Amino acid sequence: MTPIIEAREVGFAYRRSAAVLTDVSVGITPGRGVALVGESGAGKTTLLRLLLGLTRPTAGRILFDGTALELGDRARMRSFRRGVQTVFQDPYSSLDPRQSVARIVSEPLRSLGLLKDLPRPARRAAAGERVAAALHAVGLPGDAAGRYPHEFSGGQRQRVAIARAIVCEPRVLLADEPVSALDVSTRVRIVDLLAELRETRGLTVVMVSHDLAVVAALCPQVAVLERGRVVEQGDTAAVLGSPRHPYTRRLVRSVPRLPARPSQSS
Repeated sequence: MTPIIEAREVGFAYRRSAAVLTDVSVGITPGRGVALVGESGAGKTTLLRLLLGLTRPTAGRILFDGTALELGDRARMRSFRRGVQTVFQDPYSSLDPRQSVARIVSEPLRSLGLLKDLPRPARRAAAGERVAAALHAVGLPGDAAGRYPHEFSGGQRQRVAIARAIVCEPRVLLADEPVSALDVSTRVRIVDLLAELRETRGLTVVMVSHDLAVVAALCPQVAVLERGRVVEQGDTAAVLGSPRHPYTRRLVRSVPRLPARPSQSS
């Protein structure tokens, strides 16, 4: 099966600096979400930025549906942005406090021009319906649309961020440490939500994380990065159950344990 997104022999270095990534090859196939794991400085977030088309690799290629991603091709990038959305790490800084939740969640609809062919009144109604559906999908009440980020807890803010990411019905969700800024019990609920969205919407989830307990709960495949190189990758159960590389074994020994699933939603 052709990967939706693929990093093929990718390298990246900032000017006059040592390489951040070297000869990295990772493929994301439909329905087989991948976790990019490793300690701080391993190159995970840099690789995620390349997969998002935010930065050009200095070596190798990023492919989308089997074709090299050209950042200067506006039509191609618009199609890419519709199919690939992201959730950032910190729900406190990723949401504009001056905008209502409805405005925040509907932003991809405007920036991608998904409703531009509709007359203005119909466009507004369609956007409202899409926002309401996205908020419902992440477990937020209908009146959330008229409220502002400061009125919500951290877990609820991350749900707003996830609603924004899924409102345009993407194929791939790239998540950069999506639960690391949350308390432990809220992490469990957000991981459960991402797993539910993966199943109900057919989303392929790609997640950057240093927490292998979260990875094991959500991603069927894993790529382990150490100092900008992939040292091990494959099925998560196999890699975590029988790690071959010494670095992976060290990571597995440090895995924190997720608590039992709480009975109430965040």
